[in-house]
Amino acid sequence: MSSQSLSLTFLLFCLFQVSINTQDLIYNTCKTSSQQDPNVKLQFCTTSLQAAAASHCADLKGLGMMSIRLTRYNITDTRCYIKQLLKNNTNKLDPYVKSCLNDCFELYSDAIPGIKQAMESYNSKRFFDANVQISSVMEAATTCEDGFKEKKGVVSPLTKRNDATFELSAIALSIMNILQSSST
Repeated sequence: MSSQSLSLTFLLFCLFQVSINTQDLIYNTCKTSSQQDPNVKLQFCTTSLQAAAASHCADLKGLGMMSIRLTRYNITDTRCYIKQLLKNNTNKLDPYVKSCLNDCFELYSDAIPGIKQAMESYNSKRFFDANVQISSVMEAATTCEDGFKEKKGVVSPLTKRNDATFELSAIALSIMNILQSSST
């Protein structure tokens, strides 16, 4: 074996080891989170974090930021989805559903600056502030979903999105709790 191919083999081995270690970190973090918080499902957590860009080289603090970033993307996408539902179905929507969608649009619009602030708080290690800001995002998703449930027979077109927002937020909160408990 030439020294060049030996070096390449060693480099690939190292990259493989880093990938395995990060996959272990994601799995172990999600396993701990799902055991400590009934709002975190192991499969959803691992799938979400593994799909995040650069998750293969993140540490625990990085995974926390990724979970907040995923929440932000979800909020932004859900807001856009609601806007499209209202625009494309304005004459077809039941007035009650339309009212709920308008309320959800406002809730998600208000959540965007909150999640941005949570990112800043998290980066500054102001976990209490980030916790409050992320908890308000969870509340927005719950309030949105509950609005549809107030009238019998109404089905929310946002259930999966609200659930994802809620759970991504729960993952972020859980990772912050793990970080805080490991630093004390």
